[in-house]
Amino acid sequence: MVDLDTINAYMARVTETETVVHKPVSDKLKVGVDLGTAYIVIVVLDEDNNPVACEKQFAQVLKDGVIVDYAGACGIVRKLKKKLEERLGRELEYAAIAMPAGTESSTKTHKYCVEGAGFDVTNVLDEPTAANSIYGITDGVVVDIGGGTTGLAIFKDGKVVEVDDEPTGGTHLSLVLAGSYGIPFEDAEKIKTDYSRHREILPIVKPVIEKMATIVKKYTSKYNIDTIYLCGGTCCLTGMEKIFEDTVGIKTIKPADPFLVTPTGIAMNCLVD
Repeated sequence: MVDLDTINAYMARVTETETVVHKPVSDKLKVGVDLGTAYIVIVVLDEDNNPVACEKQFAQVLKDGVIVDYAGACGIVRKLKKKLEERLGRELEYAAIAMPAGTESSTKTHKYCVEGAGFDVTNVLDEPTAANSIYGITDGVVVDIGGGTTGLAIFKDGKVVEVDDEPTGGTHLSLVLAGSYGIPFEDAEKIKTDYSRHREILPIVKPVIEKMATIVKKYTSKYNIDTIYLCGGTCCLTGMEKIFEDTVGIKTIKPADPFLVTPTGIAMNCLVD
């Protein structure tokens, strides 16, 4: 049984580290680098998984989980690493990364990018499995909806039995909003992340969310699953979980702030000497 209150409290501490450095309890630091379609995020934890620091930057250097601007991606990771090191007063050495399912052929490119920024990459995961380091479920499905893709990992008896990913994500919501309002994509992104406008925009983007839910339904229909666990920046949209639940017909939950779940889970899986 997932303790959502405990998860929310932990993730609130992670969010705090965007502005405040939490003193690590142990000496060794673990880093998770999340190369996303909309944001690049780096989360730092201590060896006991206590949140230490976090930095993120909006970026359009990936498409559907694949790097399309290698120099740009490396530059952003290097910049965020430097900012974190200045905040912490020490060098960050080791990092883990994660890939959307189905993009394994791009793993080397992601790894080279992060290593090019000065990290030693010690582990590579798929994104939904990384996110489950936060949820800790043994049965159910973790759905990670980022800027470019909807990814999922299905768990039975504590083991991953299937991992899938399809190219529909938050970027597609922004494109619909841009078309509906007749505004530039960048302005649509701002509207999408404005919580005060979520009730207004939800009916406009509902068909895209239903498509995401249909993707999940396609892969989960052959399993006896009773709960869907959402994460990823796109899931910050208020009311999204209700559309999922109605479309798939399975109880759907998400934490109060799903944005940093995956990068934090990635950091938890960083291997340090």
